[in-house]
Amino acid sequence: MSLKLRLWFGPAAASLFVLGIVLLPLMVPGYDPVRQTVSEIGEMGSPARVPFALMLCLVAACVVVLATALRAVSLRLDRPAWAAWLTACMAVSAAGVGVFDYPHPLHNWFGLSELIGYQAPLALALTWRREASVRGVVAFSWVMSAVVWAAILANLASLDRHSAVWLVEQPVYGLIQRGLFASFSSGWPAFRCSFAAKPPDRSRFPLM
Repeated sequence: MSLKLRLWFGPAAASLFVLGIVLLPLMVPGYDPVRQTVSEIGEMGSPARVPFALMLCLVAACVVVLATALRAVSLRLDRPAWAAWLTACMAVSAAGVGVFDYPHPLHNWFGLSELIGYQAPLALALTWRREASVRGVVAFSWVMSAVVWAAILANLASLDRHSAVWLVEQPVYGLIQRGLFASFSSGWPAFRCSFAAKPPDRSRFPLM
């Protein structure tokens, strides 16, 4: 599979995820996306449990392919492939969240492990920062890492259910959680567009 084609699996993963969290709640009577978490769409006993798990596993498969593309680009730039490995970690986390439905204990552990994968934009910005041919991609990754961290901090309030911040966030926590997912997953299609807008030297990327 060509590198160009593999990079399209980023937008594919984002599209599948967005469609899933928009359409699957229609199968769950009374589900409130403003207040309830994404995990509750596919929780134990939910009519959307199996489709939700399949959706996340498909997203994970797409992310694995994207990770191989990031690794290929990193190697051709003679840069460390940290961003690729962290992206692969996100695939493992997504699949685990889908397979172990809430409230299974492993569901929360895989959910917390997503914090590792969320560092992929920062890793890419750090490891590719001296490569002039992908300057636009690096700048975009710096911005996305800042946005993702802001969203992470907003979501960490859920760990302390007695805090004043949680009392404010609780009525709209479904939106806050989706803000984190959106800030990270939107980076995949935007990364592909940024990469295509100003690709590196073709002689170094013959498969593109």
